[in-house]
Amino acid sequence: MKKFSVAVCGGFVLLCSLVSAQQTEPAKTCPAEGFSGGFSHGCPQKQFANPSDISAMMAALPDKPLATPQSLRHVLVLCTATGWVHTSIPLAAKMVEYLGDNTGAWMTTIIYDAATITAENLQQYDALFLDSTTGEFLDDLRDKATTQARRQALLDFVKGGKGLAGIHAATDSYHTSVRPASPGAAATAPTGTWPEFNEMIGGFFKFHWTYPTLIPVKIDDPNSPLTSMFPGRGYEIVDETYTFAQDSFSRKRVHVLTSINYDKMSAEDKAKEPLGTRRTDGDYALSYIQRVGNGRVFYEAHGHDESVYFSRPFVAHMLAGIQYALGDLKADDSPSEK
Repeated sequence: MKKFSVAVCGGFVLLCSLVSAQQTEPAKTCPAEGFSGGFSHGCPQKQFANPSDISAMMAALPDKPLATPQSLRHVLVLCTATGWVHTSIPLAAKMVEYLGDNTGAWMTTIIYDAATITAENLQQYDALFLDSTTGEFLDDLRDKATTQARRQALLDFVKGGKGLAGIHAATDSYHTSVRPASPGAAATAPTGTWPEFNEMIGGFFKFHWTYPTLIPVKIDDPNSPLTSMFPGRGYEIVDETYTFAQDSFSRKRVHVLTSINYDKMSAEDKAKEPLGTRRTDGDYALSYIQRVGNGRVFYEAHGHDESVYFSRPFVAHMLAGIQYALGDLKADDSPSEK
């Protein structure tokens, strides 16, 4: 057999070289179910959180809502990620579910298939939670009509009076990609590919400070019920921190709740942001709310790492944001900059 193998290779050198390369190329390593602390790309999306992470998150849950629900509320959690897939997605979904169960503020349905987003199906829900959705998470690449129907269903759902809440990578959706070669290198600013959604969610991703980076957080509206769980002086957090393209986010459209205290960041950390797309205003919002038509939108930029969900103030902030989106928690949502 050995001589036969050599003879064959003598006649098909190129073929044998390709086979050899395929045999020696390292296999792609994908995280197992319950893996914590990162993200993957091109791997099957996991749907189960680490039990110890769930336990730590449950210990941070409040036991009552911030506002009495006006009716029995239903929240749909969409976990579809077609770009980078965060390992914290299943934990964030469980946070929404247990927040509703523990406080009685809502009932939760968790889905990983965007096919559920139809005008008919959305009628049974009061709010949609985008759980670190990435890429073109609603689209069916095989059917433009289906894609358009899903997109329109989402827009009509919110504008018609329902709620939308998003966490972390919900803004890493529907935009062009910019990957500068190195920090400080020139780059072209990303552009949005679905303007109606980009405006509704409040902006789109352009850069993040990698985990772990210590981020000083400023409380922009200390009088809001959505920031009542934070100290007025602000706080610090270690997480992967998203920033938005200059023209995609504006205080003239959203009511900012918290933002990066940019003046307190070190010069070294500031320099990590690519110079070519660096915001010229030093304005880096982290969480905000806004009215879209008759509906309400809440977004929080942190939530990359599982440890963030172990924080009592952070989890309470998410409770407040979802209750605002549902219409039960009243708050000033006028634009921060008139």
